[in-house]
Amino acid sequence: NQKALSCNNLHNRLQIRKDAFHYNNTAWIPPPNRTMWRVASRAQRGLGGLTARHQQDVSAAFAVQFSRQLSLSAAARSDAATATAESAAATPPPFKKILVANRGEIACRVIRTCKRMGIKSVAVHSTVDAHSRFVREADEAVCIGTAASADSYLRIDRILDAIKQTGAEAVHPGYGFLSENMHFADQLEEMGVAFIGPKKFAIEAMGDKIHSKLLAKKAGVNVIPGFDGVIEDAEQAVKVSQEIGYPVMIKASAGGGGKGMRMAYSDQEVREGYALSQEEARSSFGDDRMLVEKFVEKPRHIEIQVLADTHGNAIYLNERECSVQRRNQKVVEEAPSTFLDAETRAAMGAQAVALCKAVDYCSAGTVEMLVDKNRNFYFLEMNTRLQVEHPVTEYITGVDLVEQMVKVAAGQPLDYAQKDIGIKGWAVESRVYAEDPLKYLPSIGRLSTYVEPTDTSAGAAAGEVRVDSGIVEGSEISMYYDPMISKLVTYGPDRNTALRNMGMALDSYVIKGVTHNIPLLRDIITRPRFVAGDIDTDFLPQEYPDGFHGRQLSPGEARQLVGVATFMHLSAQFRRREFTNQRKVSEVLGSAFEADDGSFDFVVSVGEEDFRVNAASSSTTANALAITVDGEPVRVSAWWPVHGDVCNAVVDGEPVLVQHDHKLPDGRGMALRHLGSLFSVHVRTPRERALFALMPEKVPVDTSSLIMSPMPGVLKSVAVREGDMVSEGAEVAVVEAMKMQNSLRAQRSGKVKKVHVVAGATLANEDIILEFEDETVAAEE
Repeated sequence: NQKALSCNNLHNRLQIRKDAFHYNNTAWIPPPNRTMWRVASRAQRGLGGLTARHQQDVSAAFAVQFSRQLSLSAAARSDAATATAESAAATPPPFKKILVANRGEIACRVIRTCKRMGIKSVAVHSTVDAHSRFVREADEAVCIGTAASADSYLRIDRILDAIKQTGAEAVHPGYGFLSENMHFADQLEEMGVAFIGPKKFAIEAMGDKIHSKLLAKKAGVNVIPGFDGVIEDAEQAVKVSQEIGYPVMIKASAGGGGKGMRMAYSDQEVREGYALSQEEARSSFGDDRMLVEKFVEKPRHIEIQVLADTHGNAIYLNERECSVQRRNQKVVEEAPSTFLDAETRAAMGAQAVALCKAVDYCSAGTVEMLVDKNRNFYFLEMNTRLQVEHPVTEYITGVDLVEQMVKVAAGQPLDYAQKDIGIKGWAVESRVYAEDPLKYLPSIGRLSTYVEPTDTSAGAAAGEVRVDSGIVEGSEISMYYDPMISKLVTYGPDRNTALRNMGMALDSYVIKGVTHNIPLLRDIITRPRFVAGDIDTDFLPQEYPDGFHGRQLSPGEARQLVGVATFMHLSAQFRRREFTNQRKVSEVLGSAFEADDGSFDFVVSVGEEDFRVNAASSSTTANALAITVDGEPVRVSAWWPVHGDVCNAVVDGEPVLVQHDHKLPDGRGMALRHLGSLFSVHVRTPRERALFALMPEKVPVDTSSLIMSPMPGVLKSVAVREGDMVSEGAEVAVVEAMKMQNSLRAQRSGKVKKVHVVAGATLANEDIILEFEDETVAAEE
């Protein structure tokens, strides 16, 4: 009976989620929190050993619950459809059908606004994206090629064919891919199809960093000192760098997104950086023209969002602070900036609008600037598209930027004047990537578990947590595209609230199957410098000079983890007690770790550090423990559901979320995620801990003589041959992953014994590229 009741309760705890699966080819049904079939199969496995009657009762309960959800979601769909139809009847949409020439989260984002405006959407996709979320959310979908971007999302001819096939009246390009391709915009115009973005001239003028710098200077915009022309080769780059003075920034003329950019402090770094940046630019943009300009040390990267229409109206929507970067790619953004005063904001906005008018700009765009410590600002570039980080601007202004882009493309004037744009509250965005935050290397794989945070899970007010993603549980993160999982955005009436919401949202964000950067994001937002707003583009190198190595717990944070781990351990023990012969379990529990006074003694190991714990049930609060950790009292109350990934706890009055990531290989410990980072935790009796200390340690394998691929990718080049002598620090190979060139260098001097792969080979993570002679053998030779 107890097992049947447990299975019944499991069915009844199915949670509706927005992400959809297809039902009867016509209706979209939201699945439960961790997919209907996964939860159902868990419950069905629990039916073993029940009588036939009990199995029928439980199955019937599940069927009733499922049918209720179908009817509820059908009613919700009907209401939504009615509301949309009424809205569309009152105000005809600017277009009947829009094709989204992009993929992933930005395609989902555009489709969402299209639905709200009563506009049908068309998705174009590669073969590997055929079952992706954005394809399922669109009204129509057309396959345009294989996995490689060059054979799908960059194929203008196939996208034009899809437009003819579906009768789309307009195209939204999102960001990346063809979003700043003037030839694409030009061909759409020839077809009589609206490009939801600026006109060809503006894309051409602003897409070329050399040309845009000259135009900006002419429009009265402050510019960075540098060489006003194309750099022909590495030696000219060195010469120009010497004239400007180090440090310098080498960057692709047609670049963006941090690709094709390198900072250099010496002639040698210029030569190496020029070659790598040029190859990245050629691979990413099909344009390897390079420029060199002075690098402004310790600057802030602050950008101004602009909107302009074809009626001569142009406004700025305040700024976004984007200074927290790695490899020139933004990691955490916020709006507004803690650094700008009203006067500087107005001056930057005025120059951004002046630039828009100088190039007859019409659509949403972003003018990126560098700001020094004295609030002097310099034009960096203009992105003639929707930015990745646009949600923070939408939060503080209340403006749907995609909607305004659609209306402008249809020839309508902006809905807003400059006087309508204020700053309400604060918003922070964290870019969640599938990458190893310790190495900054991308990760690929299938999302075995994926649960996005909500207002409720983060303890935030309604509407204060937003997740822009294009994936669901079971989605594949592949090597073909950008490794972004989502953009997590939180809002609050002030910065402290927005950051508090971000912390709780990151803690409740469950991602399994790939390595991700949530540990780094969670640590960044609590760094004293970040909390104080004292940041610049060198923030990450300065805060983590030796790289990020996971959260370094303070004594108080460690006690929180130990307290929650003890609660989870005891909860698991007593759950087993409920489903097994009670007398036997009671005897085992008592003899193993129950003290004479009814409390329990443990040694809790977090990594290599031990904590002595005594735990007893609280006499006043259910689901609570009174604990001492190394003599310090800790009160823990928590809720950890069966099969739950997140334990919701309150430790000494402070809310704490701890994730149970997986069991450790030894079968005795838990991998717990606390404040973003994973910790190996063992809860043992004092006797068990004493015996464990006698176990021999496993000796790690020596890989010092090997050069291995640090990520999945393609081997672009090998700089050495068998028999070559290599000096420590010399470049030996280049691996391209997700359009980024990664230089691999020798960690020691030695003789090359064998080169295992050739240029052009596809590499998996930790594939051996080459190996050196054993140091002893090399020394003898």
